[in-house]
Amino acid sequence: MHSLSPELRPIPVGSIPHTDPHRACQLTLEHFTDLPSWPQLPRRTFRENMYAQYSERFPGIVLDLEEERVWVDRAQDLDPALEALYMATIDDDLSYGELSPDYALGLHTFLEAVPQLDRELAYVKGQVTGPVSWGLTVVDGDRRPILYDEILADAVAKHLRLQARWQERILRGVCEHTIMSVDEPYMSSYGSAYVSLGREQAIEWMEEVFSGIEGIVMVHCCGNTDWSLLLATSVDILSFDAHEYAMNLALYPDEIAGFLQRGGILAWGITPKGPAAYGESVDSLVEKLLAGIDLLVEKGLHRDDVMRASLVSPSCGLGGLSEDLAERIYALTAGVSQAMRERYA
Repeated sequence: MHSLSPELRPIPVGSIPHTDPHRACQLTLEHFTDLPSWPQLPRRTFRENMYAQYSERFPGIVLDLEEERVWVDRAQDLDPALEALYMATIDDDLSYGELSPDYALGLHTFLEAVPQLDRELAYVKGQVTGPVSWGLTVVDGDRRPILYDEILADAVAKHLRLQARWQERILRGVCEHTIMSVDEPYMSSYGSAYVSLGREQAIEWMEEVFSGIEGIVMVHCCGNTDWSLLLATSVDILSFDAHEYAMNLALYPDEIAGFLQRGGILAWGITPKGPAAYGESVDSLVEKLLAGIDLLVEKGLHRDDVMRASLVSPSCGLGGLSEDLAERIYALTAGVSQAMRERYA
């Protein structure tokens, strides 16, 4: 059981559009004073794209910076690299999962910035792309997602497990308590005609990654999905787009009740990603958040239980926005958290 008391505190998702890592860390630490994360900076380089970022050392990986494409070359002999991955997993060799500064300058700048703070952080948050999303996005030479290859799918889960495990260890050098988010945007495609994905298999891949994480496990999905699948995993925090999909989540009251009963936390992504944020204020978003909570209360959940188990966040990563809009979204999120805590915490 984790020791995090959510208390309607704000928590970021991950990516922002800034290219200066020092400015990006400053913004994150300013607005998310208790639960900051290191910033992903996809505008700085394609290497910090959420799929390229975690591609280092994957068997057969090809990173084409000019075409901004990451793929697996099956023409290579993959056996030596696969063997190295399996041995690293067996030996718990965390160096295999290291994120270099070329791929995660935001992380390395964050690690330098945190010790200089005049306060202690409750938790620090890291993130890794989830196995379903990574395996459906990274393709082979025939543009077939590697998740549909049994051997490579297993390799994806083991690879990302080591990436998450290394990252958690390095973050614990600056803060004892960690949250690791496994970001699964492609879970919004689960059940569609375009994605052939079994429920138990998806859970198994995610649990493989979760098994390498010793601290709190978060899953983030910024679209609509079968929420019962994610709630059936051992996840501790469910991060979702509450601005658009609170009504969809409320269709699973029994699963949510069970999740909260075992200590689960809901991260309400109430601040919209995109220009819609210009039309919102702290007051309007507080009302939307309360309306979302009311949907769960109407289904039989206790208001106090939901409030106690809630965090406040942006609805999704902000890497594709303007810097001005991203900063507004950060400020709104922090403002909603403060207003809710003053009223209810």
